Amino acid sequence: MAKSHTTFVCQNCGAVAQRWQGKCEACNEWNTMTEEAPSSGIGARAVAGMGKGRVFALEALQGGGREAPRIHSGIAELDRVTGGGFVPGSVILIGGEPGIGKSTLLIQACARLALLGRRVVYISGEEAVAQVRLRASRLGLADSPVELAAETSVDDIIATLKQGERPALVVIDSIQTMWTSAAEASPGTVTQVRMSAQALIRYAKTTGACVIMVGHVTKDGQIAGPRVVEHMVDAVVSFEGEGGRQFRILRAVKNRFGPTDEIGVFEMTGAGLSEVTNPSALFLAGRDASAPGAAVLAGMEGTRPVLVEIQALVAPTSLGTPRRAVVGWDPARLSMVLAVLEAHGGLRLGQHDVYLNVAGGLRIDEPAADLAAAAALISSLTGSALPGDGVYFGEIALSGAVRPVSHGGHRLKEAAKLGFRSAVAPPGALEGQEKSPLTLSACGHIASLVADIAARAPKRNPQRPTAVS
Repeated sequence: MAKSHTTFVCQNCGAVAQRWQGKCEACNEWNTMTEEAPSSGIGARAVAGMGKGRVFALEALQGGGREAPRIHSGIAELDRVTGGGFVPGSVILIGGEPGIGKSTLLIQACARLALLGRRVVYISGEEAVAQVRLRASRLGLADSPVELAAETSVDDIIATLKQGERPALVVIDSIQTMWTSAAEASPGTVTQVRMSAQALIRYAKTTGACVIMVGHVTKDGQIAGPRVVEHMVDAVVSFEGEGGRQFRILRAVKNRFGPTDEIGVFEMTGAGLSEVTNPSALFLAGRDASAPGAAVLAGMEGTRPVLVEIQALVAPTSLGTPRRAVVGWDPARLSMVLAVLEAHGGLRLGQHDVYLNVAGGLRIDEPAADLAAAAALISSLTGSALPGDGVYFGEIALSGAVRPVSHGGHRLKEAAKLGFRSAVAPPGALEGQEKSPLTLSACGHIASLVADIAARAPKRNPQRPTAVS
């Protein structure tokens, strides 16, 4: 008989050790290691002893398939992020900062789906039923036939859900408050979160109900609990936003039934979250087109073109090491663009602090923002304001060349719809596409961009040092 070995699991990060230790070597937290028997962990059945397996049929890779059926929530921005609606039997994990609006968004989706005649169940582990009813009444959704409950036992929840008609949507708010008798640990620990999620996923796959689990986030924005939960679910959605701003962004981090680069934009109002059908107009609202250091990026978020302003400030510094601060963009990407501007653009930025900000709080990840960021940096350094009716997009290579990016026609079409008249883009941005209504200026190298912006710069005092060699 094989000897049974126990392991010790960190209840903060999920790291596994073969012996107890006071401090977790993975997350450096003290007194978080607890003993876990093989009967309660992943693969417990295999450890306890494998019985005789059943023979199942193997199928060929070739064969007909059909698209998974969808349940439309009635909220277009939510359906866009999930890939066209909820897939029956799928499990979605949604995370976000406290107070960002996760519960508000989900209760709105539940209400709209219930009004379409679907059975919807909302299980709250953090609030009482009266509190959920109060929120629904404030949002004007008190008349929707959503079934509510305040419960934290996963075993009781699954037993209740199996009674009557199979629900189309089940919301668990939140997974960190759930517990199951199959695990001997406190609610919120790594073991309980994993075991509770396993039970809910098993219920969804066997019944065909769609389950949405709300997850808490850590200080660095990651969903709390074991990372294995994110691997088990079908989709991981992040609800982002800043406390001082009214809009919220729903972004898919993982999606087995749709793209992961789509975003949904919402605006927080007194009546709840309202959809923003034209995010570009929202992100560009209130901008000062005559100020140096501001360039409009014609970007893409999935299949949606989004125009956003990139702001830069380049200021002389007396410090030995200049400061580089970035909000909404990759700091490593900024360092690369600054190096290219110095090596191939003739700029001297070693004695300047550089601050870069994506206006509106949106985070940009695509390399097409390189050209807009470079234009904003050159404009701030030279004091030359960029044309207020122009947009920029393009990827900058380490050689200084400006490389083309995808969906050039969609970017220019969105810019023309918002009243922009010119665009600076890589050569061949419209190759193979219809003619753009904008005046397109081809930029093949970063040096040409520096020369064009510096030529419009105001005359400086001859005694002041110049920043362009």
